[in-house]
Amino acid sequence: MSRVTVDGGRSLGKLDRNVFGGFVEHLGRCINGGLFEEGSPLSDSRGFRTDVLDLLRPLCLSVLRWPGGNFVSNYLWTDGIGPRDGRPQRLELAWGAVEPNRFGTDEFLQYCAELGAAPYICLNMGTGDLSEALAWVEYCNSSARSYWADRRRQNGHEAAYGVPYWGLGNEMYGDWQVGQMSADEYVREASRWAKAIRRLDPDVKLVSCGLNGWDDWDRVVVDGMASLVDLHALHIYTGAKDYWSNVLAPHQVERAVNYTSAFISRAVYNQRLSHTPRIAYDEWNVWYRTHDGALEERYSFPDALAVATYLNIFVRHCDWVRMANLAQMVNAIAPIVTTKTGAFVQPIYYPVLLHARAALDDAVDVYVSSPTVDGPEPSDRRQHRIADLGPFSTIDASATADVGRSKVAVTIVNRDPASEDPVEVRLRDAVFAGQARVTTVTADSSPGRRPSPDVEGATVQEGFETGKGDVIVVSVPPGSFTVIESAIVGTR
Repeated sequence: MSRVTVDGGRSLGKLDRNVFGGFVEHLGRCINGGLFEEGSPLSDSRGFRTDVLDLLRPLCLSVLRWPGGNFVSNYLWTDGIGPRDGRPQRLELAWGAVEPNRFGTDEFLQYCAELGAAPYICLNMGTGDLSEALAWVEYCNSSARSYWADRRRQNGHEAAYGVPYWGLGNEMYGDWQVGQMSADEYVREASRWAKAIRRLDPDVKLVSCGLNGWDDWDRVVVDGMASLVDLHALHIYTGAKDYWSNVLAPHQVERAVNYTSAFISRAVYNQRLSHTPRIAYDEWNVWYRTHDGALEERYSFPDALAVATYLNIFVRHCDWVRMANLAQMVNAIAPIVTTKTGAFVQPIYYPVLLHARAALDDAVDVYVSSPTVDGPEPSDRRQHRIADLGPFSTIDASATADVGRSKVAVTIVNRDPASEDPVEVRLRDAVFAGQARVTTVTADSSPGRRPSPDVEGATVQEGFETGKGDVIVVSVPPGSFTVIESAIVGTR
């Protein structure tokens, strides 16, 4: 029997709900032909697919990043405002498509409002310049009687949108990026932009462009930008055909957080800063199968276990990770798939749904005792080396509690593909009160009833267990994700 001990008295930090964020890019059918499809009987008068909205709303996305991604580095935002029929079509250089520009800034901000998500706009530091960036911030956030604020009013939105998050470029280190820069070049340019943007709107939250968290790029950028930004962005994609490589690869995040937090802490100390930037994982997901211009990945249940592990790690490291944006949300490496007649969810949808639904105010400490496995060595250069981080428990867990410590939520990933494991969950200095709701997700048990033949499903089972004092025992099937939600009473 494995054991998970939850210590509500040891807070790991306040959980920022921005870790349940999303990302949509003009890539394949993510936006055009995905969440936005004019003329479809499934769309509303704005072109928003209502079936997609119905699937996104339960995810409780707290923040949504747009328009890229690689796309943004040659995106002219002014092409996407004003009457749709007057907007130009442009060649875009990231994914080799023609961008119709019918979903632009106002549509994105309306979409965020539909979801109740805070908007996060990434600025074009490839072909764009500072004056263009300032105009975009003015259009979105200024209440003045000024040119770009008046253009917003002319386009039907009197009040300033108040976009809180602005990214200073996307992956500017990469040779795939239009306008690639060295780290020193990036710091020189991004620092100019940051200072000017704060003059225009002192209340915005700025995000510097990081790499993977352990690279020299991150060290140089953190040193140069820590005094000017609120968040440092990291990206990670993992995945492999090998089962254990796939489900364990998210632990590379823990290495990245350790390195990046050290870079940030060093900069804060040496520069005597009064604030400490935190980490935004503004692109993360399982992605390894498709590398075309559409990226319509079809996910399996082991991918869902990897996604659940990612979310557990973000919760456990909530003191540093203040935002995480699943990349992406619709069709392109996404939990939601659309056809002309409907929208369906892939297995990775469920851990995002259940984590967001259950999460409480504070992350609290957990101790796991379970069988372990060694980390595999990478089979190709795109995989991260994680063996030195092991051995890894087959059970991965995180826990959150409300401020008053009257409720607890425990998320458990059983990564053993063969063994059902009864798990004893024990509370320190508290007892379970009443019945606990237990929700378990496993691989699709009825593939013949899939809503779409090429989209794998999942089985969700909900029930209740009664704790005995400070202990509750739940059975977690092999290869499963389980959430336990319960009222508790303190004993101290």
